[in-house]
Amino acid sequence: MSKKLSAGSDKRVEIMTSIKSICLFCGSSNEVEKKYLDLADELGTYIASHGYRLVYGGGGVGLMGAAARAAYQAKGEVLGIMPRFLLQKERIFDDVEHRIVDTMHERKQMMYEESDAFIVLPGGIGTLEEAVEVLSWARLNLHAKPMAFLDSGEFWKPFFELMDHIVKGRFTPAEFLDQFTHTTSPEQAVRALEDRFVQLK
Repeated sequence: MSKKLSAGSDKRVEIMTSIKSICLFCGSSNEVEKKYLDLADELGTYIASHGYRLVYGGGGVGLMGAAARAAYQAKGEVLGIMPRFLLQKERIFDDVEHRIVDTMHERKQMMYEESDAFIVLPGGIGTLEEAVEVLSWARLNLHAKPMAFLDSGEFWKPFFELMDHIVKGRFTPAEFLDQFTHTTSPEQAVRALEDRFVQLK
């Protein structure tokens, strides 16, 4: 993707971003408050309408399904990655491209490999586990792909309080917190990811 930004009164500089695919981690429950499903819908639409591919866990339920359907309806490219044993529980969204794998580990590895950056919507223990594993890989310098937590009503606030506590205890250096950020809108989340990938052409 590229965009034109002003670089002075008579010059324009082309800014190139390397982000092409954004991985989504989020909940798969339909029993959550409507505001979370609406946020997933809004994010899916935003990702697709701004030319990014959405990579996600493949389900047709919960926030996963809401985001994928919205991206598909907005004419976006969507890739779902689903473990075989979850096909019935998470009810695959058939209208988009899917890859079926055997294990959760394969699912997470493929989601990581197919993505340039990550957005974490509200979710349960599975969502948290996916996000923390990718952050752990970053902490080990295995990658530098950015991550944005996106919520409504401060859902992720306790997580960021825990991270601050860990940093204050000197278990993790403060600069590691620059690897991820807390956002409150799809636009803010995607811009935060772009800011960590921008290169001058």
